[in-house]
This record gives sequence, C-alpha cells and structure tokens, in this order.
Amino acid sequence: MKILVTGGCGFAGSEVIRALLERRKGLEILVVDNFSRHGSEGNIDPLRALGCDVRAGDVRDRAFLESLPRMDWILDAAANPSVLAGIDAGSTSRDLVDQNLYATVNLLELCKTWSASFTLLSTSRVYSIPALCALPAVKAESRFELPAGARGTGWSAAGVTEDFSTAPPLSLYGSTKRCSELLALEYGQAFGFPVWINRCGVLAGAGQFGKADQGIFSYWIHSWRAGRPLRYIGFGASGCQVRDCLHPRDLVDVLLAQVDWGTRPVERVLNLAGGAAHAMSLRELSAWCAGHIFPARLDADPQHLSDPSVERPFDIPWAVLDCQRAREIWGWRPSTPISRILEEIAAHAASHPDWLDRVAG
Repeated sequence: MKILVTGGCGFAGSEVIRALLERRKGLEILVVDNFSRHGSEGNIDPLRALGCDVRAGDVRDRAFLESLPRMDWILDAAANPSVLAGIDAGSTSRDLVDQNLYATVNLLELCKTWSASFTLLSTSRVYSIPALCALPAVKAESRFELPAGARGTGWSAAGVTEDFSTAPPLSLYGSTKRCSELLALEYGQAFGFPVWINRCGVLAGAGQFGKADQGIFSYWIHSWRAGRPLRYIGFGASGCQVRDCLHPRDLVDVLLAQVDWGTRPVERVLNLAGGAAHAMSLRELSAWCAGHIFPARLDADPQHLSDPSVERPFDIPWAVLDCQRAREIWGWRPSTPISRILEEIAAHAASHPDWLDRVAG
C-alpha cells in the first residue's frame, strides 16, 4: 500500500507514521510537509531512516501535489491546529482558510483522480462552543465535571458523542475543520472513494511542539520543568478546565481497519480520543508535575498560578469525547494510559531542557 501523509513531519503525523510501519509490513510512505512549524524539521532524518520519502511541499500548491506519484491512501494530518489561528498575530483568517480548508479540497481532488482513500484527522473543536459551555458542569475540588447520570442530546458524563451540536461558533479553526469534514464526505459520495473523518481529542506525547493554545499537556510539563511562567486563566482562574488526552500511536489500529474496509457501508465519522478515563484538569496536571520528578516551584499553589484578569477567546470548561461508536464498530480503545503519556513527556523534557526555545515561533 502506498500512503501519502500530509503534515507528516509534525508531531501527530510522524508518530502515526512510525506506528504504521511497526504494525504493517510493505507500506510505502510519502511524507509531505511545508515545515512551517518549528521543530518539524527534526523529523526529516528519522523518517527517512525508516524508509519514508520525505519531500518539502505545501498542500496549498496544486502543481506540487499533481506532480506526486499515485498513492492508494491520503492521510491528512496537515493543519494549523491552533484554536486562536486567524485571530492572533501569527496568522490571518485567509491564511487559515487556505491551509485548513482549500488545501483539503486539493487533496480530495487527488483522491478523485487516484481513486484513493482519504482520512481526515479532524478535531473535537468541531463541536459547538456555546453548547459545550452550556453543559451542566460543576466545579469539584480540582476539576469541572458533569453529574453522574446526567445526559442530553449527544452528551453524558462519559463525554460528547458524534451527535453533539456542531452549530457555530466553533472558532475559525474549528469551522475550517468542520467544512473540510463536510466536503470530504460529499467528495467520497460523489466520486466513489472511501472517506474517513476521525475527530481527535487532545493529542499528546514526547516530542510534541506544544504551545499554550494547543498541545497543552506537553507545553505545561515542559514549562513546569523549565520554570517558565504558567497561569490559570478563564472560568474563575481555578485551573479546573478538563481535557482528555490521547497518544497518536493509539490511532493506528483503527486507521488501518478503516482503510481496509473500503467503501462498504459503515459510519464514516468517529470520535477518537482518550475519553473520561484519560482526562485531566490543569490543576490536576500541576499536582502531577509537583508530585513527580519536577523541582518545587515557588508559584506552584493555585493562588499564585491564578490570573483572573485574563480571558481567552474560544475557551471551554470541559471537553471530553465519548468514543463508544469506535468501540462498537472497530473494537477500539485507547491503549496508552494518561499516566504513561505524562511520564513520556516528562522524560523528554528532562533530556531536552531547551525544547521550548527550539520549537518557539
């Protein structure tokens, strides 16, 4: 099988590639990346050492894409993944749409030409921000949580399902991914090639280029060890916001099962995330840092970490995905406990004390 992985030198893409090559023999993987993310260039040589064909190129460049050899499967991991993209100083709204939406159209046109399968690594950010904020989350000692037994349309204490509202606002990032989902499904139906939409929760692991607005587990642990400023903001500045956590390598079994399935009828949209068993608040993450191999911080107590003066756009108090559909169809569950993910990041932080400077920008 010949696979094109876009954004393949990023954290998620490179981890998925490594796991694909471990799980299945005979794969030929072509990696395309524009290296706009600081740190991604560090994956070039390791992926080439595994036999991957790594090429510098941009998925927005139609001529470049049309010059590529024919592939059997396109795995789209290329995106600007920041929830603040398009409204902060790092990118314009047009840049974001070009990168996260129009580039997807270019890849779908390739799939049409090649009769190739298409997999979009989408995001939990396609779910409605007002609807998420309206969930009956209550503040417990260290986190926001939903009452046991509470449920509504598309949600329960186990998380939000694929049927949860996707009504805007979602953030510009979330909207570009949602539009990409819809177009991908339409292309697959119109032109007869398999399409898979996998909505991922927060991805995390060693080597991630984490920032405060995405990749929060990696960013927090690296910043804690380095003694960098950290603050709880929004929702009372308590640090009780909750996210679930998934290692990208845990995606691979279901990705391979999906692409083997072909065009036979089955649900095409899935949540793939850590779920409630692999969820943690910032306050709990700080406690983990303080209780493990990290030196004590003078500002480690919640009073010093809190900054109630700051509110950030698109923040939500609780985002956990219910992956029951993936369990029922594919027998899938995350296999890497959140404790192991945190330990992996911590070990990486210990051996790369300059990591935050290397991936800044």
